[in-house]
Amino acid sequence: MFLQFFTSLRDAQVPVTLREYLTLMEALDADLAEQTVENFYYLSRAALVKDERNLDKFDRVFGTVFKGLESLLDAMGKAEIPEEWLKKLAEKYLTEEEKKQIEAMGWDKLMETLKKRLEEQKGRHQGGSKWIGTAGTSPFGAHGYNPEGVRIGQEKNRNNRAVKVWDKREFKDLDGNVELGIRNIKVALRRLRKFARTGAPDELDLDTTIKETANHGYLDVHMRPERRNAVKVLVFFDIGGSMDSHIEQVEELFSAAKSEFKHMEYFYFHNCLYEGVWKQNKRRFTDRTPTWDVLHKYPHDYKVVFVGDASMSPYEIMVPGGSVEHVNEEAGSVWLDRITRTYPHAVWLNPVAQKHWDYSESTTIIRRLFSERMYPITIEGLENAMRELVR
Repeated sequence: MFLQFFTSLRDAQVPVTLREYLTLMEALDADLAEQTVENFYYLSRAALVKDERNLDKFDRVFGTVFKGLESLLDAMGKAEIPEEWLKKLAEKYLTEEEKKQIEAMGWDKLMETLKKRLEEQKGRHQGGSKWIGTAGTSPFGAHGYNPEGVRIGQEKNRNNRAVKVWDKREFKDLDGNVELGIRNIKVALRRLRKFARTGAPDELDLDTTIKETANHGYLDVHMRPERRNAVKVLVFFDIGGSMDSHIEQVEELFSAAKSEFKHMEYFYFHNCLYEGVWKQNKRRFTDRTPTWDVLHKYPHDYKVVFVGDASMSPYEIMVPGGSVEHVNEEAGSVWLDRITRTYPHAVWLNPVAQKHWDYSESTTIIRRLFSERMYPITIEGLENAMRELVR
């Protein structure tokens, strides 16, 4: 049963290794799942899934392989629940008298009795200890209690006593091609972390303190700077026009980036980069920062990220004076070229679905200017962008 689970995960393109499978077997031998299906689900997920994008695949495979534990009739005919699991559950929840009754009945008899009652019972049963019904103590049914029961027709577990409580997929939205929420953006951005100890020494260095105290024979306290994400990020956000329909998505990206990167600077632009950028959209025409100042102020070790839909007239990129807001002396492509030359690690994040990029000439031009380093704002796209930035 477990080997089938392993091979099914591999078939579903969940990257599970033999070492991880053996680790799961060791955990089962150590009784970490405590003979419950729910605990086994969480244990196997922790041991076998390394990437959140694979959680939904894992859930689907788990539900397929162990479907005997979801469907009662399938369970009776197909599921191979180890007898030891039932014995351990009995030891955990039953009185001595109940243990003897279950031992006398046995698993086969339990399933056989259930089949018989399914055939014999004609209607709903409330209470009691024999028929399949509700609010009773029969081993079968819902909204009741039996120390080793099989739940039927109940939307959720009540006493955490059922043999089977696996009944939902919690991660069906975690997929490499879906748009991101703030939490998932943060997870993807963490691939760009590079930790270093900088600043004032205000954190106790316990290992060094112990070592030096032992060497000197007296308490020798050592402090160290806090470990921080040392990556420096410079972000340019396209704002206004066609970007209005992507405001929510870009706001989520902005919020996540601010919380993940301690060294992050940002500026706004419209459609294409020109000789000036700004910090406040209300003062975009009166309080601009020259793009040359940005290039001179932030050194080349900054990681640069452009966020925009790249949707505009090609003239706005390629021709002097092509801007829709002012008369630009130099073409936008000249400024984008200066950016990519100054900052070797630069990417463009596009909120438009990748399948639509080829329909936009301006998108094709910007992709070329960025040496094809344009990525969609999805989990997979954002992670690929972060990998590019740390190359």
